[in-house]
Amino acid sequence: MTSSGDRSSRTIHTAACLVIGDETKDTNSNFMAKWCFGLGINFKRIEVIEDDESQIIEAVRRMSDRYDFVVTSGGIGPTHDDITYQSIAKAFSVPLELHQGALDLMKKISKPHAHQPNFNWDVDSPALRARLRMVELPFDAAKDPAKQVLFPCEELWVPVAVVNDNVHILPGVPRLFEALLEGLKPYIVGRLVDPEGKGTIRVMISTPLPESEVAGYLTKLAERAEPRGVKVGSYPRWGKKNNTVTLVGRDKEFLEEITPEVIENVQGQVIKPGCEDEVE
Repeated sequence: MTSSGDRSSRTIHTAACLVIGDETKDTNSNFMAKWCFGLGINFKRIEVIEDDESQIIEAVRRMSDRYDFVVTSGGIGPTHDDITYQSIAKAFSVPLELHQGALDLMKKISKPHAHQPNFNWDVDSPALRARLRMVELPFDAAKDPAKQVLFPCEELWVPVAVVNDNVHILPGVPRLFEALLEGLKPYIVGRLVDPEGKGTIRVMISTPLPESEVAGYLTKLAERAEPRGVKVGSYPRWGKKNNTVTLVGRDKEFLEEITPEVIENVQGQVIKPGCEDEVE
């Protein structure tokens, strides 16, 4: 277990995504997986849970303790079942507070709703209270306010609340999730294993040979590659003529060194992601 004070500055090796919502059709975790891959972050876990307070509390505590960078997706809207903020606040024993900066941006940027022509920011109403729920954020008075509420996108009023130093609360709407996650890059780039942002390299090789034919060679290759931080994978493509061998790591020189050897031993050719069918 790592102390909370270390989480905001330690190197980011691992990440996890907690998808919250009873009706979710999750695409955000897939986007985050690609985002992490490009930054060289080891994306270790995805969990999908209900809008249930006890589940959220248990999962977010566990993930915050185990992973360097945690993102939650969903459950921060205006309706009664959007309970992510309050549940995460309870998980780490911090209160909810109305964030004036987020409220000011909401007033400035959000557009009037066609079905609320008489909405007034200065008059108490169910609609106003619903909107205020979206800017009542977990807040620890003992910590730096600037590190607890981030605004990664100038064109969006939506904040990213950061709790326990490493839990980042994002909306479930894919357009917003993707924009805000992309906007978080400048906040974490200095804490990456590779601050220059070279990220992880994936080499994909299409082979006509069955997995049983290449298993022995790939096993020996994996033993050689592991000390260099390179993972060797083999993936059958059911109903297709070719299978796929992958080499994944950040050691570009070593990857370039072994790729011709792999091509020869599996009688394959390098392909781009998503182009497996073109080879066939």
